[in-house]
Amino acid sequence: MFAITPRLRSLAAVALLAVGLSGCGYNTIPTLDEEAKGKWAEVQNQYQRRADLIPNLVSTVQGFAKQEKDVLTAVIEARSKATSINIDASQITDPEKIKQFQAAQSQLTGALGKLLAVTENYPDLKSNQNFLALQSQLEGTENRIAVARRDYINASQAYNIELRTFPGSLWASLFYKDAKPIAPFTATAENADKPPAVKF
Repeated sequence: MFAITPRLRSLAAVALLAVGLSGCGYNTIPTLDEEAKGKWAEVQNQYQRRADLIPNLVSTVQGFAKQEKDVLTAVIEARSKATSINIDASQITDPEKIKQFQAAQSQLTGALGKLLAVTENYPDLKSNQNFLALQSQLEGTENRIAVARRDYINASQAYNIELRTFPGSLWASLFYKDAKPIAPFTATAENADKPPAVKF
């Protein structure tokens, strides 16, 4: 007959505990945390994509609109500031860092808006194939940025809800004491609740 030894009982208890913990939400907090960090990385990826397009856009506009030096300089300076503020995934719980990042990106968005508005005064530039391609890529990137921000907002919201609701709050208090709410993206531009006026 098969005898149950104390060691076998211990192994069975550990196996039962592992099975119980796997289905009870213990892994939900780190899973949601990693998902939010991944979404944040995608936000940064899309902002970097935009920053990479700007030098080509500025140089194309510069060839046609040399007298718009102030606008071009503002775009270059805003790009420099925006790319100098980097937030890695470990800093997404710091609302002040997120706010600084958003402010720099908003400043760059405003400078780009002014640059594109200035191009309206140059019919030759507006018909230049290189400019049209860059403008199209920039518009696509802005859409990607909006999607990436939305995904990050949803992921951070799911993580924050898990930290505040049962049983996630129980797991957080027992096993994830260093878990902090993630700072969401918020609108930083004035009148962000109103659509911009677009003129062609």
